[in-house]
Amino acid sequence: MKILISNDDGYMAPGIVALYDALKDVAEVEVVAPEHNNSAKSNALTLHSPLYVHRGSNGFRYVNGTPADCVHIALTGLLDYRPDLIVSGINNGANMGDDTIYSGTVGAAMEGYLFGIPAIAFSQVQRDWLHLDSAARKARELVLALQPQIAAAKPWLLNVNIPNLPFDDIGALKVCRLGRRHAAENVIKQQSPRGDTMYWIGSAGPVMDDAEGTDFHATAQGCVALTPLKVDLTDHGQLAHWSAFNHLCT
Repeated sequence: MKILISNDDGYMAPGIVALYDALKDVAEVEVVAPEHNNSAKSNALTLHSPLYVHRGSNGFRYVNGTPADCVHIALTGLLDYRPDLIVSGINNGANMGDDTIYSGTVGAAMEGYLFGIPAIAFSQVQRDWLHLDSAARKARELVLALQPQIAAAKPWLLNVNIPNLPFDDIGALKVCRLGRRHAAENVIKQQSPRGDTMYWIGSAGPVMDDAEGTDFHATAQGCVALTPLKVDLTDHGQLAHWSAFNHLCT
């Protein structure tokens, strides 16, 4: 098995190092990750400036671009083989509910999925890497358990959030739907040393939907939340409604 690892926290982040260490003896593992933190970059690709690939002191290759750039470059010219699996993470903080839309961690995995390769995005629920070793062990467990699915012809995309708990205290894996958050907090305004107004994006809003069956609920119970994702944004239930406007274009 050949695995490509990326992330959005940067190639030196503890999460990607732990993930590499957990998987390096069960597969041929290659790391191509951003040079710097690229959180909330979603699926962005760099189209108007050149990208460079270098190898860091830890042996990982890094790119001066986004998480999706890293996977895209790896699959379209950097690697001389096609990986069997794309793994992204382990992210420093949760990627649940609406956050998955913005997540660079999910974006890296999704880029692999768009190329027809099975992909998993791993995140820890809380920040600061507490019990990171446990999360890496859980990631390894899941990758090994999914080997028969990896070999299947149809690609899939999974979003996995792991509680920051000692390994033996982490609950069972639960397959969940995404929850929802309220709108984000207001922007924070500050004045620069030159008198200009600066704006900082506010914190994510509080959880709105953490009902049983959601990723928020599962992780609050100490369980690993696994959510299968898809890329199709079409609102299929509204196609019939909007078809009434077809005559506008005739």
